[in-house]
Amino acid sequence: MMRSLPAFQSFPAHFRGLLAIFIAILISGCGLLPAEQDLTTGWSAAKLYAEAKEAQSDGSWDKAAKYLEKLEARYPYGRYAQQAQLELGYVYWKGSEPASALAACDRFIKLHPNHPSVDYVYYLKGLINFNEDLGLMGYISSQDPAERDPKAAREAFDALRELATRFPQSKYTPDALKRLSFLVNSMAAQEVNVARYYARRGAYIAAANRAQQAIKTYPQAPSIEEAMFILVTSYDKLAMNDLRDDADRVMRQNYPTSRYYKDGLERKVPWWQLW
Repeated sequence: MMRSLPAFQSFPAHFRGLLAIFIAILISGCGLLPAEQDLTTGWSAAKLYAEAKEAQSDGSWDKAAKYLEKLEARYPYGRYAQQAQLELGYVYWKGSEPASALAACDRFIKLHPNHPSVDYVYYLKGLINFNEDLGLMGYISSQDPAERDPKAAREAFDALRELATRFPQSKYTPDALKRLSFLVNSMAAQEVNVARYYARRGAYIAAANRAQQAIKTYPQAPSIEEAMFILVTSYDKLAMNDLRDDADRVMRQNYPTSRYYKDGLERKVPWWQLW
């Protein structure tokens, strides 16, 4: 049988005093240890920026971010501070810190709305939100981007649309327009996915409503063909014959050889695949 440890009060007074001091030292932890020396103390703004650029060249994104943060904190005014703020978004992004990157972009836009490079910041914000599966690889991968969380796609769309609207002559706008076109198709497909989900479960009113929403919001998207078929099917199941016939007429006029008349809602080839 284990014996219990003696109570603290049972120790001699001088031992209790030494033990109390020892415990206090432990609690204070490393407070008694010398603070780590900051090797950048006394560096100029130019030196900090040069080291940040070198760290970026080496792919040391965490180190680059620290140098830029120190630069902005120590020298908050002037061109180096603005440049640090401009580059932090990209550095955070490359360092796998997208939340910090987006915050840096928003902060720059708020502080410098008329900066000559603010178009780049809108573009960067769009890229950060533009999920890599929504890019070129998304066209040929096995995962439908429409099945992903639409939040990032919508935020990417807002940033890229702002860029294209405010800065039509920007060198980043042509690529932004291509991404916008894809995002529209993706968001339309997201709506149709929801409509298809409801239709397959017999919730035909909800299916018709979501299909209508997709048709009104994204009339040129490839997935509108399926949305029209869901609308026809839902009205038919609901015995809303007049609406069914109207929707069927519009569908046959726009998609006279639609495969959905043969295959139904079983998707054969996703809209986003090239082959």
